Amino acid sequence: MRAPKSVLFYLLGFYVLLQFCWWAYMLVNLNSEIYQLKLQLLNQSGAVGPEMLIMKADLDQKLSLRIWMVLGEGAVFVTILLMGFWAVRRGFIKELRLAEQQKNFLLSVTHELKSPLAAVKLQLQTLQSRDLPEEKRQTIYARALADSDRLEKLVENLLLVNKVESGRLPLAKEHLDLSELAKALLTSYYADELKEKRIHFSAQTGAMAFADKMAVQSILINLVDNAIKYGSGSTINVRLSSSDENVTIEVADSGSGIPDAEKENIFQRFYRRGNEEVRQTKGTGIGLYLVKMLVQGHEGKIVVKDNTPSGAVFIVTFPVQAV
Repeated sequence: MRAPKSVLFYLLGFYVLLQFCWWAYMLVNLNSEIYQLKLQLLNQSGAVGPEMLIMKADLDQKLSLRIWMVLGEGAVFVTILLMGFWAVRRGFIKELRLAEQQKNFLLSVTHELKSPLAAVKLQLQTLQSRDLPEEKRQTIYARALADSDRLEKLVENLLLVNKVESGRLPLAKEHLDLSELAKALLTSYYADELKEKRIHFSAQTGAMAFADKMAVQSILINLVDNAIKYGSGSTINVRLSSSDENVTIEVADSGSGIPDAEKENIFQRFYRRGNEEVRQTKGTGIGLYLVKMLVQGHEGKIVVKDNTPSGAVFIVTFPVQAV
C-alpha cells in the first residue's frame, strides 16, 4: 500500500531537520575538539603565568564565538526552513483541496449532464415508439422541456462563471426596482411553487438599486434553487427591503442548515459538502460561487446566517446609488 503523499512530505521535512541538527552537533563537536588540541599545544608551549591565562582566555572566547555562530546561523536556517515548510505545506494542501474540488466538479457536471440527456432521450423514444393519448403526450413534453431547461441553466452558469473570472462580463448597471424585478422573475420561473405556497414572497414597494438586471436575476435564481435543493421541502421565504443606502434580499429555508465551519467554504468554486460519488443532491458547486462574484461586482455583500429554528438565510445587500 502506497504511503499518502502528505506522510511522505512530513517525513522529508523531518529528515531534513534531523540532518541539520546532526551537522550542527558535528560542527560544535569539531570546534570543541579543535579547542582541546589547541589547549594541549598551549600547555606544551611552555607559556606560564599571565601569558598562559591570556592565551587560554583567547581560545575560550574563540570557541564561544564559533559555537554561538553555529547556533545563530542554525536558528536562522531552522526559521527559514520552518517558514518554507509551512508555505509549501499550505500550498500543497491547497492544491490537494483544489484537485478534490475539481474532481467533484467533473463528477457532478457529468451527472448533471448525463441525467437530463438520458431523460430527454427516453422521453423522445417513448413518443416515437408509442401511440399515446394527448394528455400523456403533453406530460412527456413538459418533462422534456423541464430537463432541457435544467441543461440550459447549467450551461449558462458555466459560461457566466467563465466570463466573470476572465473579466469579460461588463455589468450594465442601472437603477432598477428590485421588488418588481423579483416578483416578475419568481412568477415566471417558480409559478408552481408560488401557487402551492412552497415559496413565499414579500417585498417593500419601490426597492430601488443600482444594479445589472441579468446579474440580479442570476443571483436570485441561484439562491432560490439552492434553498429548494437543501430546504428539505420547507417553505422558502424571499424578502426584499430597502433603506436610504442599501437594498437587501433575503432567501431563507428551514432545512438542515449550514454548519459554522462550512459558511465560508460554500462560496468557493467547485465546493460541495460531502463525497460527490455518494451524493444525492443535484448541483455543480458553482452556483453560490457565481452569486458571490456577481454580488462583489456590484460592490455589495453576501452573508449566510442560521435561520430560526432551523435552516439557513442568505442575505444579499446592494447599494442604492452607484459606488
